[in-house]
Amino acid sequence: MFVRSVSYREKERILMRALARAKPLTLKEEFSGSAPAPFVGHYGYPKVSVGILAPPEQRVDAWRFDAPREWAGENLPISEIVEFRTGLVNSRFVSDVKRPEKFVELAQEVAMADRPVDVDVSLEKRPSLNLTTDQWHAPLGPQARLKNVELASNPSIPTKVQRFFDDTDVKAAEAVTELYGTVDENSLMRMLSVGVFGKQRKLVPTRWSITATDDILGKDFLDKVKDLPVGDYATYFGSYLGNYYLILLFPEKWSYELFEMYVKPGVLEYSTDFEPFEGRKEYAQQCAGGYYTVRMAIAEHMIGKKRQGSCLVLRFITDDYLLPLGVWVTREATRKALSNKPIRFASKELMLQYAKLLAKKRFNVDVEHILNRSWLLRRQESSLQKWL
Repeated sequence: MFVRSVSYREKERILMRALARAKPLTLKEEFSGSAPAPFVGHYGYPKVSVGILAPPEQRVDAWRFDAPREWAGENLPISEIVEFRTGLVNSRFVSDVKRPEKFVELAQEVAMADRPVDVDVSLEKRPSLNLTTDQWHAPLGPQARLKNVELASNPSIPTKVQRFFDDTDVKAAEAVTELYGTVDENSLMRMLSVGVFGKQRKLVPTRWSITATDDILGKDFLDKVKDLPVGDYATYFGSYLGNYYLILLFPEKWSYELFEMYVKPGVLEYSTDFEPFEGRKEYAQQCAGGYYTVRMAIAEHMIGKKRQGSCLVLRFITDDYLLPLGVWVTREATRKALSNKPIRFASKELMLQYAKLLAKKRFNVDVEHILNRSWLLRRQESSLQKWL
């Protein structure tokens, strides 16, 4: 007899509860809500679906419906995050990325505002009961075609954000790096997706704008990191939502390699990408968006510690990660690992031995063959041979 696993049953429970809680959202064709974010799809590009995400009521806490850094800071479980997201109605319309429809201007104001904007929404029909999840962005709930939307309150837009919106001579990358700290990466991603910045402004699918933001910030951080002195042999370990990160730092100039491993009984599937000191010219096809989120978090950490290093990262994805919630999870799990106290080592050999023992003890995984395939470790051996 087939017996469903505990994780499968828990996944079903989360989905059924979220859909049950979202069902009342499908009863109205018109509502007044507080919109925390826009969303831009990628299907049909260059004609894409643009959505105004809002609960069907005005709420002072609507910002929590689109707040990955706060979710991680509060250690929210998967079930609560899914319920937040299914509490948003995706009121969507279609627009050409370079010739925006009239509602795009309102989506831009929602993206730039420092708190959710009250909107009056009219839909063509009642929202469909829906829940979509993927590895790129946070889950999406009920959706319907937008008939009309109007502001019901004045957006509160930070002065510095407004200045970059008004300046059409500033490149988008410059705006992103200059605004980071005034707003977080999630806010920057939202603005980038609806064409708030740049000389040639256009809509960008949300899944692309997330990676673009992490890539822009990561490269800006690394420009500073590469001038820092090197650090020590050290490891960091931590997790969030069933995603565990073991980060190994070597006392060398910057280089970076990521292995993402799917931990299953008797199976170890993995993907990997890497870059030397000079960086990489091509997109990280194997690890995709997770490559850039992890790199961004590590580079930011190195700036704070005022040390650079060569970095080998092992991600262990366990069955506790019941549903894909978006690439933000990898950024926040990396930050959590880096917030823990490091373990320092006197040699590379001792650090690698520790990594093998930890992987075996925590996940019953032998990472010997993973380490043998590491570009970063092979490069170190090659450099050593040249000196012998």
